[in-house]
Amino acid sequence: MKLTILKDFLNESIHHVSKAITSKTTIPILSGIKIDADYNGVTLTASDTDISIQSFIAKEQDGLQVIELQKPGSVVLPAKFFVEMIRKLPSQHVEIEVKEHFQTTIRSGTAEIQLVGLDPEEYPIMPGIEENKRLQIPSDILKTMIKQTSFAVSTNEATPVLTGVLWTIGGGKIKFTACDRHRLATRETNITSGTDIENISFSISGKTLNELNKILPDQNTLIDVVIADNQVLFKLSSIMFYTRILDGTYPDTSKLIPQTFQTEMVLNTKQMADSIDRAYLLSREDKTNIVKMIMREDQSVEISSSSSELGKVTEQIPVNKMTGELLRISFNSKYMLDALKVMDSDLIQIGFTGAMQPIILRPDDSSSLLQLILPYRTTN
Repeated sequence: MKLTILKDFLNESIHHVSKAITSKTTIPILSGIKIDADYNGVTLTASDTDISIQSFIAKEQDGLQVIELQKPGSVVLPAKFFVEMIRKLPSQHVEIEVKEHFQTTIRSGTAEIQLVGLDPEEYPIMPGIEENKRLQIPSDILKTMIKQTSFAVSTNEATPVLTGVLWTIGGGKIKFTACDRHRLATRETNITSGTDIENISFSISGKTLNELNKILPDQNTLIDVVIADNQVLFKLSSIMFYTRILDGTYPDTSKLIPQTFQTEMVLNTKQMADSIDRAYLLSREDKTNIVKMIMREDQSVEISSSSSELGKVTEQIPVNKMTGELLRISFNSKYMLDALKVMDSDLIQIGFTGAMQPIILRPDDSSSLLQLILPYRTTN
């Protein structure tokens, strides 16, 4: 294999696929990036068996000659060095030449690097996916849905399915659910394609979705989502992102969500978040994260936290509207902060069904997003 390629295009492609590289792999060849060069362009592949990412660089883009190919071929190069090396090369033009036994020479400007390549025949083949179940979702909506739910997945590997975000598709809607047994996040949106897909659900690792989120464009670009028996493929313009579906049945979380409330309030999202953030600074010192909320008759709430070593913080914030019984309630301030940070509304509705019942948070102007936090039982 021998080719010359523009550094910026190669660098961007490497940046995308390297998200699938893990240092913990037990399969040595998976610590490398596979490069395939033919007369259409160059394809880079990286995988850790749970996720696989392919990025294609076309020979020409917008009239610009990106790749000059002298000889097609393939090689697997060690990602650890290849990623850093390309980024630090002195010239815009990068020449890659693979000789016998996959000995690879990379030339750029005054630099010449020798790398020991691996046999591409030993690299696992990308999963073949039938495109029967397929839908399209705008990139900006998918990014928002991931951001508003993935933080609530469990970090306990004992129940693998809870380390993922549950996708539920049917009735022209797609819903994400994440739950770690102490909190829950759901976000729903309408879909205009894939409306023939009825009542299917599967769970994708929260970590994987966060990696996908880094690749997804911010603008309103349609992303193809192809669903197979144990794999999901996300197709972007030049990137194929494969992920494994998590094993196990996701528990029914709908029973956790109360339908009526004995206390409801509407308040300013930022004011509430800032106040909880200040209380969290103190509560985390005792490693409890516990913050107390006391509802007052003057349409305000008192937020307080204390540390046995540092002292106490108390703050009163106004409430726009409050109905029902006045409660005293304790909760995990970090969980509350995480939920408030992803609210895309100036005002927030909070519903309570008692001091020891789930707390429900929703944007005041939308029912598509819901956050649930379980309160703490405290001695006073």
